[in-house]
Amino acid sequence: MTSFQSLPPQSDPPLSPRLTLPTMYDLKSEDPEEPGLPDEYHGYQPLLLRHTFKPTNCDLDEVFIGADINLYYDLRHLNWYKRPDWFAVVGVSRLYEGRDLRNSYVMWQELVSPFVVVELLSPGTEDEDLGRTVRQLGKPPTKWQVYEQILRVPYYFVFSRYTNELQAFRLVGGAYESLEVGEEGLLVPHLGLRLGLWQGRYENVERLWLRWFTASGELILTPSEEAATAQARVAQAEQRAERLAAKLRELNIDPDELE
Repeated sequence: MTSFQSLPPQSDPPLSPRLTLPTMYDLKSEDPEEPGLPDEYHGYQPLLLRHTFKPTNCDLDEVFIGADINLYYDLRHLNWYKRPDWFAVVGVSRLYEGRDLRNSYVMWQELVSPFVVVELLSPGTEDEDLGRTVRQLGKPPTKWQVYEQILRVPYYFVFSRYTNELQAFRLVGGAYESLEVGEEGLLVPHLGLRLGLWQGRYENVERLWLRWFTASGELILTPSEEAATAQARVAQAEQRAERLAAKLRELNIDPDELE
């Protein structure tokens, strides 16, 4: 009589974190008790950065830009997050799963870290923004630790509207290295863009603003600037046409009779 050895029950293949952990729909997107609510400047400045961030080497539909939204980063602590003033992720769909606007950015769902983060410094956040805060026992890592050691964000910028100082850091060998920012701003070769300061009027406010430029230092226009430029060109064309018509009339030529 032949005996058969029983086989151990087969287990299902392990599911990926993307399928088993909470999604952006499950995680909170804001905390009304959290300090540091945005002021008016924190509304305008990130919007200017968004409108001028146009990398030359990628499809803009594969770029996500976040401003003041929760960024969840730790599989072991699902309720830990940071809330960058502005960040950009290159190589991920602009829409969540290609169809929805994001409530937050969840690393175990997205699987792509931000390429650049910008923090808008204020007196209450200066120490943490610049890596001077020491992590407390049992508390989440500091902002600097998350960007540098966990997310490993290649470029990190800190701008103070009080001193108009722009500080830049690049990830080198696992640690941030300070970069010198000249009058022309800082070139980010991987993006084909330059981040720098611009004195001008935005949202009817004249001040020194932080914005993206082309690699050669030319302005990248916002939609309103593009519209104003187009209107100015139309007005100039109309003025040239009127001057030409006036010259023709001086020569006793009716411009309306010309084909």
